[in-house]
Amino acid sequence: MFEQFLWIVLPYIILTIFIAGHIYRYQHDQFGWSSKSSELLEKRLLRVGSNLFHFGLIFVFGGHVMGLLIPIEVYEALGVSEHQYHTIALIGGIPAGLAATAGVMILYYRRMTVRRLARTSSKGDWASLFFLTIVILSGMSATFLNVDSHGFDYRTTIGPWLRGVLTFRPDASLMADVPLWFKIHLLAVFGLFTAWPFTRLVHVFSLPVRYLSRSYVIYRKRMPKQDNL
Repeated sequence: MFEQFLWIVLPYIILTIFIAGHIYRYQHDQFGWSSKSSELLEKRLLRVGSNLFHFGLIFVFGGHVMGLLIPIEVYEALGVSEHQYHTIALIGGIPAGLAATAGVMILYYRRMTVRRLARTSSKGDWASLFFLTIVILSGMSATFLNVDSHGFDYRTTIGPWLRGVLTFRPDASLMADVPLWFKIHLLAVFGLFTAWPFTRLVHVFSLPVRYLSRSYVIYRKRMPKQDNL
């Protein structure tokens, strides 16, 4: 019964909070819908940590899409064996994960040690950093504990379960034999998605689409006044 709640009911509760929370936030707090940059308070650590975190996270996200949303049958049809996929995933995933880990730890250290930044940080700032750190660390732990190419294959368990949730056909039995460290990672993701709409993470969905159609800003050089003849 608990497994049914954990892998069937809870994901939809999280998705409801995630979607409804963003709609509510956009309707009632548009001025707060931003990344709330703290660059003016500290630049050096932010430049290093933010670049490592964002670049690493982009590749990590791409790896999750390839591993969880693309069925294993697609790779088999392309002639990609399990060993080849596992090798590619490790070669690309570990450096990206390490970069994201280093980045988020630098950002955590920065927010804790820079006095002006610590004093101006909100509960949402700490919550977003906390959940991001837990998600990344638990994901890296799952990767290293499953580094053996003959280990657990999430493409035949977590992948079909996730696609089932997104297509409203969840199957909790697919999660029965999933190792504990992967379940911890998923629960950390649940926590991140619950807190997401109420933190600065909403800026992920802020795309400058209107910028592409706005009028040009024309700058003209001021000419010195000429004396009348």
